[in-house]
Amino acid sequence: MDKYYYLRLCPSKDLVADMKHLTVEQRYTIFAMLQIGYTQIEIAKTIEVDKSTVSRELRRNCDMRSGKYIMDLAQRKADKRKADKRRKELFTLQMQRRVKKLLKRGFSPEQIAGRSKNEDKPMVSHETIYRWIWEEKRKGGTLHKYLRRQGRKYAKRGSKNAGRGFIPNRVDIDERPNVVDNKERFGDLEIDTIIGKNHKGAILTINDRLTGRVWIRKLQGKEAIPVAKVTAWALRKVKNLIYTITADNGKEFAKHEEIAQKLELDFYFCKPYHSWERGANENTNGLIRQYIPKGTDFSEITNKQIKRIENILNNRPRKRLGYLTPNEKFKQIINQNSVAFARRP
Repeated sequence: MDKYYYLRLCPSKDLVADMKHLTVEQRYTIFAMLQIGYTQIEIAKTIEVDKSTVSRELRRNCDMRSGKYIMDLAQRKADKRKADKRRKELFTLQMQRRVKKLLKRGFSPEQIAGRSKNEDKPMVSHETIYRWIWEEKRKGGTLHKYLRRQGRKYAKRGSKNAGRGFIPNRVDIDERPNVVDNKERFGDLEIDTIIGKNHKGAILTINDRLTGRVWIRKLQGKEAIPVAKVTAWALRKVKNLIYTITADNGKEFAKHEEIAQKLELDFYFCKPYHSWERGANENTNGLIRQYIPKGTDFSEITNKQIKRIENILNNRPRKRLGYLTPNEKFKQIINQNSVAFARRP
């Protein structure tokens, strides 16, 4: 793969920029790029940190015996170093009074710490404020009720149980059969969701890698349970023809085992930030955006409109199919393999 093509597909600034500490995803990227042969400077550009950060990471968290950088070992070392670090936090009564006052005014701990810094007023970090609030809660206090997420503990970015990437029993794309990459058979699918205006509403998109045939369904939200149900229902008519499905690491696919069981297929996940591993699906979503632009209020989109878009895309000639439509290619495959498709092996 062309290294510059790889770099163009790296995480965007709003995802990884300005982080004080490296995340699990960044350490994975360092590990993966080292295996391919990228330089420290190229790796630093990809994860958008200074090259000295990469150099220090390799020096501090590599295997001291072999000198190799292994992501899991590096993360364990970083976690231990953080746990062992002595904290010198002087959370004075004056600070505590200011925190209480601003919490009641609707400020978050991040806003309290940031505002205090802007005003040159002494204040501990927002992590310390959170810890203080939860300690106060354990003692019967009520300050946690002023947080936007009442009763739910703050999870640091990069935590192994937070954000994208934490999928129970996730099966990595590395374990997917090579035949899927060859695009030689119908039934190897990719799946994703498109989110509506203000993160309200969603659309489920599924495509077949060989034919480009798409299934588009409207969702009420991105919760894993309804996504699993809609996926199984959308694909019920081709259940005997499909083999695999590949998704990104969104939590909406946390019920992947339920999907795999109902459809009798194997479910795989791309690596974090490797969107090109579902390139066909990314292209499909781009085609759908011609009809449903970003910023569209999905509450105004009807199921009839969704079906119309699906029909348009499935009946549009594709160059890579010799200008057959996805539906025509699908019918051609069914006719050629009617006996084999009576029941997949």
